[in-house]
Amino acid sequence: MAMSVDAIGDFLTIIRNGRMVSKPFVIAPYSSLKLSIAQILKNEGFIRDFIVINDDAPKKTLKVLLKYVDGESVIHEINRVSTPGCRYYSSIKHVKPVIDGLGISIISTPRGILSNKQAEKLKVGGEVLCTVW
Repeated sequence: MAMSVDAIGDFLTIIRNGRMVSKPFVIAPYSSLKLSIAQILKNEGFIRDFIVINDDAPKKTLKVLLKYVDGESVIHEINRVSTPGCRYYSSIKHVKPVIDGLGISIISTPRGILSNKQAEKLKVGGEVLCTVW
């Protein structure tokens, strides 16, 4: 089996799988892009926190502390939008609200990785990486 080239898709799957079995945290290979996504998930209240683990391991990892309310995951769904095979770009005017604004889109813009709310304030569009609600 070939290794996936979709690091973000893999990261979202690690979070999704961890949430499905009510794990307190998940660990994923580190990248600055995943760090930016984790930061938005934290800012928007979808995860408790994240920690970059830089032990003696050759590679850094990202520990994401999942968030639950009354035993239910705060993340109901986390979906990849743009994929390596099919990129999805949107101007800020065309970014659709996720579940009537309950969820967020995470967008890679010229101003960095932003939530749709931040992108709207800065009036920038970009590649829609994923949606979370």
